[in-house]
Amino acid sequence: MISVEKATQIVLENTSDFGIETVPLGQAVCRVLREDLIADRDFPPFDRVAMDGIAIRFEAFEAGQRSFAVQGIQAAGSQQRELQNLSGCLEVMTGAVLPRYADTVIRYEDVEVKEGQAIVSTDDVRRGQSIHRQGSDRTKDAVIVPAGSILSSAEIGVAATVGKALLRVGRLPRVVIISTGNELVEVDEMPLLHQIRKSNVHTLAAAISVEGLQTQMLHLQDNKAEIRKKLAQSLATSDVLILSGGVSAGKLDFVPGVLEELGVKKLFHKIAQRPGKPLWFGKATNGTTVFAFPGNPVSSFLCLHRYFFPWLRQSRGLPPFEPAFAKLAEPFSFIPNLTYFLLVKLRSGNDGQIWAEPKKGGGSGDLANLVNSDAFAELPAGQQHFAKGEAFPFFRYR
Repeated sequence: MISVEKATQIVLENTSDFGIETVPLGQAVCRVLREDLIADRDFPPFDRVAMDGIAIRFEAFEAGQRSFAVQGIQAAGSQQRELQNLSGCLEVMTGAVLPRYADTVIRYEDVEVKEGQAIVSTDDVRRGQSIHRQGSDRTKDAVIVPAGSILSSAEIGVAATVGKALLRVGRLPRVVIISTGNELVEVDEMPLLHQIRKSNVHTLAAAISVEGLQTQMLHLQDNKAEIRKKLAQSLATSDVLILSGGVSAGKLDFVPGVLEELGVKKLFHKIAQRPGKPLWFGKATNGTTVFAFPGNPVSSFLCLHRYFFPWLRQSRGLPPFEPAFAKLAEPFSFIPNLTYFLLVKLRSGNDGQIWAEPKKGGGSGDLANLVNSDAFAELPAGQQHFAKGEAFPFFRYR
């Protein structure tokens, strides 16, 4: 049995590279960019009108002129017009090209337009106001989004603006989630007294989907031959195998032995933590990574967030995960010499600190307690009593 710190080190020393692929713009959200997004022209590409109003030559206003003959309209999307009479004006729309020879825009709120004249009602006008100057945001050939960035809606907008209909991104891993156990039945079945419905695979798949990953779900009965056959097939077709159940010390916990029979190198089995002590981690000869979590729902859920997600993050080429800290809202005690993952409800205090209210629940089988919490605090081994106001790292799951 190893420490949480050692397990974390081993997991992060065994990250994977899933390669690069090209995807349409609409499929790139949440992916990691593998090319720079470069401005193909200035941002904005012309002197852009920033307010609906009139465009004038400032010298006329500066000389005391307050009534301007309207020469026409410069609409957004139309070719640049010319202010032919420098003492006149053009009505302009937001987003339009600034008319040639005009250098100032006065918003409609400060103008009354009637009978072909625009009468300015304010003396507070500055040269160049309400104009978004060409290249003021970015200049042509500037890197706007560097490779290695996660593509959110903001980056997608930039990609569209620079004409990138296809993007080079990091390939997402093929993930198979496998539950084990004769006691599990399908969600739409009525379980017998000695049975329960499958929940872990759906919980894990839902959590992983937030990262943009799609998963395949399988179930294995407690039959060694079936487990061996299905695991061999899954190892050959996936980048990551996540198992729930079958890794403890029971007579029907076949998973660790079968994995090693199939050539998966065990990197560790069992961590000095609660919940989730029996976690098994290894790597197959073809590069497939295996996380075999305990079958209790809270155990598998916390292990996914504590080990799989940091591994996934670094495998995708992102900076290491750095947990934030929260202060305990009330004292808590845990006697065994194990790292303890305490389910908590987070809140912000008037002091600007994050406070964590313990939600003790009914142990690692209490799936419903996850609903009452939104994170888990990591309490270190070797300390039995944890005082109110003492700060510990936490892992948020929503």
